Amino acid sequence: MEATQTLQVGIVVERRKVDHAWTDWSWKVIDVVAEPPPVDDWTQLRSGEDWTWFHAASMPVEIHHKETESYVFNLQSKKPAVYVVLTDDEDVAEDISLRVHLVTVSPYEAQDYLDSGEDMVESMEMPEEMIAWLETFVEEHHVEEPFIKRQRDKHKVEEHKFGQEPIFELRNRQSPQVKND
Repeated sequence: MEATQTLQVGIVVERRKVDHAWTDWSWKVIDVVAEPPPVDDWTQLRSGEDWTWFHAASMPVEIHHKETESYVFNLQSKKPAVYVVLTDDEDVAEDISLRVHLVTVSPYEAQDYLDSGEDMVESMEMPEEMIAWLETFVEEHHVEEPFIKRQRDKHKVEEHKFGQEPIFELRNRQSPQVKND
């Protein structure tokens, strides 16, 4: 029963020509392949008139026994997803300005990257073999933690220190109390 496991996945990305003032291309993750064959990063797979599919990268997906709550959340959704984080990198290749930074099955981790706003996070439906792999890991490691409501601390009455009277006692002593007859 290992505390972490890794699965190698291949990421297929589509580059499509767009008519836009600020950019020439739109990028979209179109497939995640479990246990891909050995292929170099950014190998062209197919192309058409204004689009090209690339094998962008082969990356490990790491799962940890301490993060099973997020995996359970993912598996219980209508369509379990794999999240691919792409980041800008002008040094990858001539017409390629992205790099695959991370692949995860934790929606919580993906949300952290979405919150930064600096990276592009794409989600893909999780392949069946990855679902089976993740379910097996969760069955072995997930422990449901009961909710425990926090108890309020008891109010502590201030002590007289250094000859000064606590402020609430001073205010009570100075303000005249209204008595109803």
